[in-house]
Amino acid sequence: MERQKIIVIGSSNTDMVLKSSYLPLPGETVLGGKFNMNPGGKGANQAVAAARLGGDVIFIARVGNDLFGKQAVDGFKNHGIDTRFVTKDEDEASGVALIMVDEKGENSIAVALGANGTLYRNHLEPALEEIKNSAFVLTQLESPLQTIEFLGQLAKEHNLKLVLNPAPAQHLSDGLLSSLYMITPNEIEAELLSGIKVVDEDSAKSAATVLRQKGVNIVIITMGSKGAYVLSNDLDALVPSQKVKVVDTTAAGDTFNGALVVALAEGMDLKSAIEFANRAAAYAVGILGAQTSAPLRKDIEVSTKIQ
Repeated sequence: MERQKIIVIGSSNTDMVLKSSYLPLPGETVLGGKFNMNPGGKGANQAVAAARLGGDVIFIARVGNDLFGKQAVDGFKNHGIDTRFVTKDEDEASGVALIMVDEKGENSIAVALGANGTLYRNHLEPALEEIKNSAFVLTQLESPLQTIEFLGQLAKEHNLKLVLNPAPAQHLSDGLLSSLYMITPNEIEAELLSGIKVVDEDSAKSAATVLRQKGVNIVIITMGSKGAYVLSNDLDALVPSQKVKVVDTTAAGDTFNGALVVALAEGMDLKSAIEFANRAAAYAVGILGAQTSAPLRKDIEVSTKIQ
């Protein structure tokens, strides 16, 4: 099986996770709970998920010149990720996320971007040849929007398969949307981008249709326990997810995205790739933490078919 290069561009954070019985209201203090400190950040989570599932991954990111940054890079290397283009910012600290998780696995997250906010075009340019020769480029929205717009320009110029996980949710230009090979919003992000509230398969199709009309080739709307709705030239379907006990949803979407590009880079058809990604996400929600919850290939290999 040929491994094709996957480029992940995005954020690296240290996640400080507190699990308690319920999420506090504004001004409220909740006593008790278990504390963990784990590597995170949407870009790093997706890069690690892809690497743990067998992907050949290059990660492009910014970290601070501090202990958190050093630990993050060491972790990427341990997962077999190419870190040549992870650079240090001498002025900004590494990114940090404060995460509260309740007993149902729902979470509330606040992020200090730190060095992630200084990932600019000039940090991508040394990796242009690798980007141009990659099977897929995967990115998110925890980096400056001007950097994502630059990726969109590159995608148009070089016919790149640019996959955008549009999280955290924000408005995007039609120009950027038209440059995307694939977009993978959740229901909230899909509503913001399309103007249509996503509550079921019919509304997901309506929202996806709007995004397709803006030029996105493939739209996949992740819908939690319902599964993932996909709309492309050849596929219009809700691909159901497995029913599992939820411990922590923190990196479920990131695991889905990392798994999805691995499967597609290996040549799986779109529906099989989504099924593979659904299994990976289902595994991840059963474990506390972000990168620590990403499965290995053997954890989800059952019935995987490469076309």
